Amino acid sequence: MRSSINTVSGTITPEQLGRTLMHEHVFVEYGGPSSETLRPGPRRSAIVSICTGYIEQIRGFGVKTLVDPTTIDLGRNAPLMAEIAAKTGFNIICATGIYSSATYVMIRERLGGSPDAVAGLFIKELSEGIGDTGVKAGIIKVVTGYPVIGKEEHELLLAAAKASVATGAPIITHTEGILGDEQQRILTGAGVPAQRIIIGHSCLSRDFDYHMRIVRGGSYLGFDRFGMTGMPDEVRAAALLKLLDAGRASHLMVSHDSVWYWVDGPRIGTGAYKNWVPTNFFERVIPMLLYGGATDEHIQTMLCDNPRRFFAGEQPEPMKENRGDTH
Repeated sequence: MRSSINTVSGTITPEQLGRTLMHEHVFVEYGGPSSETLRPGPRRSAIVSICTGYIEQIRGFGVKTLVDPTTIDLGRNAPLMAEIAAKTGFNIICATGIYSSATYVMIRERLGGSPDAVAGLFIKELSEGIGDTGVKAGIIKVVTGYPVIGKEEHELLLAAAKASVATGAPIITHTEGILGDEQQRILTGAGVPAQRIIIGHSCLSRDFDYHMRIVRGGSYLGFDRFGMTGMPDEVRAAALLKLLDAGRASHLMVSHDSVWYWVDGPRIGTGAYKNWVPTNFFERVIPMLLYGGATDEHIQTMLCDNPRRFFAGEQPEPMKENRGDTH
């Protein structure tokens, strides 16, 4: 198992992660980054200024690291992330992976038609670097929709699993609040250790039994959309508290899925998106959790201990005793 983690600035150890937000997007541009966001200029300078500002804000809450699971087709901009990390001294872990089935098919065909070739691309980006940037990805991102996992999505999961097994890199997934247990079954069946998987956007579901199936399978649950529109944070917090009551703190990751600079997309921190900012968990959600009976130890576990264990390849801690109350 890997003892080092690729960041956009080089390698670090799991012990150097510190407080970590496990799912934030520094930059998104559908279809890939445009020339004016890749090259120096006024637009690039404005993006860097905005993103470094958010880093200074979360640094005020003790955060040292973020995972940015932006994929090839969502505008992953490795030079931009490297510049921001260099300016701030902050740890940014970027991803290899594909978001849409259409992009997967296009890349598969461009590489000769084999899913193994897609796995080879992931392996290259993890072990050699992304293009000619010198930046190595540190995690693999895969996506499934609903109501079922399609043929191409299944192929993409297997390609990610092959890359993970070959490199030791962990996997973070996107779900629509369902099929996370099926993702887990496919990935582990292809040889990925369960503790190397985060089932993303698990907080879209209120189904405790669904959450527990994934937990019992040995993977982590991403409660990673705090502040996003569509569901009040109080609902997400209540579902998280129920898992804490069940002694499952060691299986929980937290974040916002916020997009700090989204080309032609919404601007976070304003209007309907006022709480969709990377400080929301600290400013609003932690007080909710503490009021509901969570402890400082729970917060430490979710923000520090679990990211370290995940990247170290360690299994989550065994279940602890319930706190005695329910939510």
